[in-house]
Amino acid sequence: MAGDDTGGDDGGAGHDPAERQMRLLLALRSRGVTDPRVLAAMERIDRGAFVRGHFEDRAYDDTPLPIACGQTISQPSVVGLMTQALNPGPRDTVLEIGTGSGYQAAVLSVLCRRVLTVDRHRRLVAEAEEIFRRLGLTNITARVADGSRGLPEQAPFDRIMVTAAAEDPPGPLLSQLKIGGIMVVPVGQSDAVQTLIRVTRTETGYAYDELRQVRFVPLIEGLGQT
Repeated sequence: MAGDDTGGDDGGAGHDPAERQMRLLLALRSRGVTDPRVLAAMERIDRGAFVRGHFEDRAYDDTPLPIACGQTISQPSVVGLMTQALNPGPRDTVLEIGTGSGYQAAVLSVLCRRVLTVDRHRRLVAEAEEIFRRLGLTNITARVADGSRGLPEQAPFDRIMVTAAAEDPPGPLLSQLKIGGIMVVPVGQSDAVQTLIRVTRTETGYAYDELRQVRFVPLIEGLGQT
């Protein structure tokens, strides 16, 4: 769905896509995305494939952009920082709540065994699936579902990424984490800056780490109309 961290970027308009992608990677490093695996994944997944229409010329800006259904594609540095915090491994199964454009799921798919991604908007799921097919990303399964409930029939998960803000880490999602699993979720009121939280499930409960301020669309129960 999407978010930003109060930053922005002029993007590098006027450059060819390869040069603009390189400038974006440099911006990611300068904003704290330092994990070589995450940087390699974001180099492989071209954000331009997920940005259409009037905003195509801003695909390589480090800024969130509008997409269909009143949603946004996240700021690349936030995608990188959230992925870095999630620390997915090559044998992990990851649940993503909020497919949106599909960009975050695509980045995750390079880093883990399998991604299950859900969104409440049918149109977004259909459009993301089309992009996944075009890019040959065969380890992503996208579904129309109420993300606040997760996918209990597929649980437990090694990692859970939530790309919409909840007032508190959702209980149904916490319960779907494996012992030792990690969830990254923005927490806070929908009309204010939220805090990005990393939750680790332990043998005895949950450990919480506050990472940074972000701004995401709210996590809404139920299915969308489109």
